[in-house]
Amino acid sequence: MRDPFQNPFAIEDTARHAIWEMLVPRDIDAFLAADWSMVEGDFVEDGFIGISGNREEDADKWTLAFPNLAAYRDEWLKQAQDFAQQSYGEDPRGAIFTTTTLEEIEVIGETALVRKKFDGGIKKADGTVDVMRWQTLYYCRLHEGRWKISGFTGYLPNPMGKR
Repeated sequence: MRDPFQNPFAIEDTARHAIWEMLVPRDIDAFLAADWSMVEGDFVEDGFIGISGNREEDADKWTLAFPNLAAYRDEWLKQAQDFAQQSYGEDPRGAIFTTTTLEEIEVIGETALVRKKFDGGIKKADGTVDVMRWQTLYYCRLHEGRWKISGFTGYLPNPMGKR
């Protein structure tokens, strides 16, 4: 059984280890704190692009939701602040870690394709469940000496093509 809090990549696998640390614990902790400053250094601003799959398998329904990093930052903060206003019936941090899987990172030179998946949910205080079932493909690159996010295609169904 996997430990959702444990980086699955050995420290000697420097690229994958660093990317996992950026996209799992640092991202989750920043989101829960609604603190963009915790992750702002994890992005390549120049040329950043974010595509929303709108939870649709049909690529014709995907949109250029984030034409630049500022647009993504604003939406990220909005979602994080909304999340912080909710009441949960379990530890949100533990629930998010448990639903998150990031075990596939393809690295070629100074570029990486990262597959981050969510499959589960968070119990809310009223007894309902906030379902988390989507996936994101992150495009990362080694920039200024460390791995950073240069773009993504996210809010994709998880799983895709397995209805």
